Parts: sequence; C-alpha cells; structure tokens
Amino acid sequence: MEANIAIPSDGKNTWSGGGVRPFGASYGKMMMWFFILSDALTFSGFLAAYGLTRFKFIDSWPIADEVFTHIPFIHGEFPMYYVAFMTFVLIFSSVTMVLAVDAGHKMQKNKVAWYMFATIIGGLIFVGSQAWEWNTFIKGSYGAVKTTDGKVLQFATPKLDESGAKVLNADGEVIFKQVALADFVTGERMDAKETHSRKNGLWWVSGEKVPEYSVAQIMASYQANPSIQIRSEKIDMDKKQKVILSRAKGAEELAKGKMVVEGANLKVNEYGNTIFADFFFFITGFHGFHVFSGIVINIIIFFNVILGTYEKRGHYEMVEKVGLYWHFVDLVWVFVFTFFYLV
Repeated sequence: MEANIAIPSDGKNTWSGGGVRPFGASYGKMMMWFFILSDALTFSGFLAAYGLTRFKFIDSWPIADEVFTHIPFIHGEFPMYYVAFMTFVLIFSSVTMVLAVDAGHKMQKNKVAWYMFATIIGGLIFVGSQAWEWNTFIKGSYGAVKTTDGKVLQFATPKLDESGAKVLNADGEVIFKQVALADFVTGERMDAKETHSRKNGLWWVSGEKVPEYSVAQIMASYQANPSIQIRSEKIDMDKKQKVILSRAKGAEELAKGKMVVEGANLKVNEYGNTIFADFFFFITGFHGFHVFSGIVINIIIFFNVILGTYEKRGHYEMVEKVGLYWHFVDLVWVFVFTFFYLV
C-alpha cells in the first residue's frame, strides 16, 4: 500500500502529509528546536556535574578571581575583566544576529549581509579570546608544589603599601598575595638546559616538559627567605580566602614535596584541585566547539546571502534557523560564565 505524500508548491511549508504545521513552524525550524533542546540537556548535565563536584570539594576549590586575572598585553591583576569582555562580545553578536533576522524578514539583503558579518567578527573575537585564555591557563603564572599526599602548595608574601608597610584587613590581619616561583627561588633554572625535542632522539619526543625549578631548590629558597609563606589549597570559609600556613607548618608540608607544578593539564594544575582544570577544559572547550561550529555555519550562510540565494527563494528562513542556534550558544555561555566564573 503506497502512502500519498502532499508536497506543497510554495517551498515554505516542508511538512509532508498535509495538516497543520505545529506552532506554525517549518520542518527545518522544528528540527533546530529539537536539536537545541537535546543540546541544552547535555550542557545541563555538564553544569550539574560541575556544581555537585564543586560542592563536594568546596573547601579546596580554586577561587576564580585569583585564577582568571589576565588581560592580553597588560601586566597586573584584573579579576574577571577579560572574561567579562568576552561575554559582552558574544552577547553583542547575538544582538547583531537579531538584527540580521529582522532585516531578512524585510528582505533587506545588504543589511542581512552586514549584520551577519558583524556576528561572525564577534564570534571570531570570542573564540580567539578563549584560545588565549586556554593558553594562559595551561602555562600558568605562579607555579606550585604538589606533595606526596596530593596537596597543592602555593607561595605568598605579605602585601605592601607604597611606604613598604604590610597591608592589614579590617580585622588587623596581614593580607597576603600569591607570589611566583621565579620571584624568590634562586639557583640554575632547570629549563635553561637544552629542551628535549625530536632532534635529540626519538626517545625524547613523548617526554614531559621539564619544570623550571626543582623541589630542592624551592625548599632551600623558602628557608632562606623568611618573608615567603606557604598558602594551602584549603579555603577559610569564613574569610573566603586560602589558608596561610605558619613558617614551621609550611616547611613541614614542603618536605613532602613530590613535584613542581607549572600551569595546568588533565593530570595536575597549580591552581589547586585537579578536577577544576578538567571541568574547565571540558566545559569551555565543548562550548568553544559550538561557537566555532556556529561561525563556520554563519560564514556559509553569509556567502549565500551575498550570492542572493535567499532572495531567489523569497525568504531568509535559513538565517533565522542559524540565528536560533547562535542565540542558544550565547545563552549557554551566560550560564557557564555565571556558574563557573562568578559563583
């Protein structure tokens, strides 16, 4: 028995079999909504897993304001400034996409092209910024020591004012700032030796990067510099800051040092709990892949607009469909930004 399929001649209603279109939407837009719904559930699962893991390790979770403090070409600490800039750019690109869709409804080809171009530029800035942030996160800024019992020890020194006096908080306690290994460790840098590469022999190709300093060098420099104190990965929940160990306790913990940690990877990171870096790479990487995919699709649609493809069809529904995807990507980043960076 053959099924009779009604194919409309206007090219706008692609639903087969006749009947009323659900919600007045075309087949293409409905499928896009189904995709967005399934992808939203995926991201929800990732963020829920992140939230539960962070709650489990709440007393040792890295503080985002101390991790994401960098701005390209500018030295200093600017907590969350660049991440906020990235977020603004992505949200603004969503505005230009709205304008492109609106221009498409009015059959204004040139405006659609210009707004699509602005959206693509915004996406490229965001992806480029995310790549820079990844590179900075992986390289690290300070360095730390990981002990045999899995603790990550960072180093800090009292914060000084312009007169050289120690800065105190409202309770009269000294405020500490994190200090890099290069600022107090003395002796020959390990990375001054020849870097292992393919030309040194194939057995070096899979070797790990050599740390700049050894644990022994760090221990000797710590003992020789009384102004340096060790900062635990544990957080004082009342003060919302990392616990500063006494000199004696710091020396005791440092004696358990197993390896020097510089930057971050999937095995260990200088910021604290290892799972923090795992979630960072996975969640921001997965979202970055979505943005990159959206840019590629937008570029294809952009050239179709230039070629007049949608003028010939008599509608810009394809722009509207890719717009739905782009708005979804922007909305997901708002949640990632809120739960990963701000909370």
